[in-house]
Amino acid sequence: MFDFIKEIYLLVGFSNINAEIAKSATLLLLVFILTIILNFIVRKIIIHSLHKIAKRTSIKYDDILLEQKVFLYITHLVPAVVIHLLLKYVFDKNVSYPFDYQEIINFIDSVLELYVYVIIWAVSFAFINALHEIYKNTDIAKRVDIKGFLQLIKVLISIVFIILIVSVLIDKKPGAVLAAFGAVAAALIFVFRDVLLGFVAGIQIAANQMVKPGDWISMPDMNADGTVLEIGLTTCKIQNWDKTISTVPTYMLVSKSFANWRGMEESGGRRIKRALYIDTSTIKFCDHKMIERFKEFHLLKTYIEQKEQEITQYNKKHGLAEGNSVNARRITNIGTFRKYIEHYLKEHPKLRKDMTILVRQLQITPNGLPLEIYVFSADQRWIQYEAIQSDIFDHIFAIIHEFDLKLFQNPSGNNFEKAFSYLSKS
Repeated sequence: MFDFIKEIYLLVGFSNINAEIAKSATLLLLVFILTIILNFIVRKIIIHSLHKIAKRTSIKYDDILLEQKVFLYITHLVPAVVIHLLLKYVFDKNVSYPFDYQEIINFIDSVLELYVYVIIWAVSFAFINALHEIYKNTDIAKRVDIKGFLQLIKVLISIVFIILIVSVLIDKKPGAVLAAFGAVAAALIFVFRDVLLGFVAGIQIAANQMVKPGDWISMPDMNADGTVLEIGLTTCKIQNWDKTISTVPTYMLVSKSFANWRGMEESGGRRIKRALYIDTSTIKFCDHKMIERFKEFHLLKTYIEQKEQEITQYNKKHGLAEGNSVNARRITNIGTFRKYIEHYLKEHPKLRKDMTILVRQLQITPNGLPLEIYVFSADQRWIQYEAIQSDIFDHIFAIIHEFDLKLFQNPSGNNFEKAFSYLSKS
């Protein structure tokens, strides 16, 4: 066939050497056309067949490999292999060409080598992406995120292929290129500072299971409060509750403090911790009329009866008269109110009964006596949680007057207006 091509050029009027050159150029063109056709056929037949096989199988791994185009990138190696194998047939060793055809072959081989490096580079990245997708479907992925490690592997692979590509371009061995890179190691460390810090932080985060995608974290120093979307090698993306995205350097998760609400979510309850301030001037002993009224509260009836019995026994034992308000024990409205809230919370259907239910007094302040509610909502969802919390305090604010108690409130303009009106009338 090669001789036939040469004969055609001779018949056209080419000289012998020109016919040889034309024949080689034609063969080289045919090689490139053949590789394009073969690559098209391979992609159509093999990739199409693999898609059909993947659809029939129940395994998801092959689907992921196809989605990440691992096999598609591999098929791009076919042209390089075909050209390399057929290149030796393009030029005739027995012909004395007016140029050094070996330089052309070496140039084409160098281009093929660069092409192969780029394709293998792309295949490596696609394969790593496929591994990440496969890993995300496993149970361990919910506890440990490996995206940062995979990104570091990509960086290392990129460095290797950059060295190989540069070695081909400057026609030096990779070792010599690596030695030259060593001279600028300090500059590279400065450039990849965040990468190195992120890698170290990623190891600590994974080893200590500090945070993972899906966790709710709060970082006041970084103005971030929301759900972790992903943890990369250099950055961590957090979707705040206002739907904005905060990007935080990964190493900040180790060097800065943050609150992880995972424990709350795993516990099944969400804490309600809020205090109301009682006006201390309204705190007093309960008289007989108040006690009888409290007995009508179904949440207090048992408590009042037991408390009365306990106080009566104590006073009789110590010979204290019932009317002695100094030495005798008596029921207070603040204590009764505290017990009412405690029983009310224990009966509340939307609070966790197996977790802490506490009503306590805190250190008194200039704004009154703080009475703190410390319970856990059974519903962790934000809207439902806020509704439960509001319902509890709505009831407490409404019922507090039944105990002859008042909440502390700073004087407002309305209070001053009433005072001035009273003074003007007097």
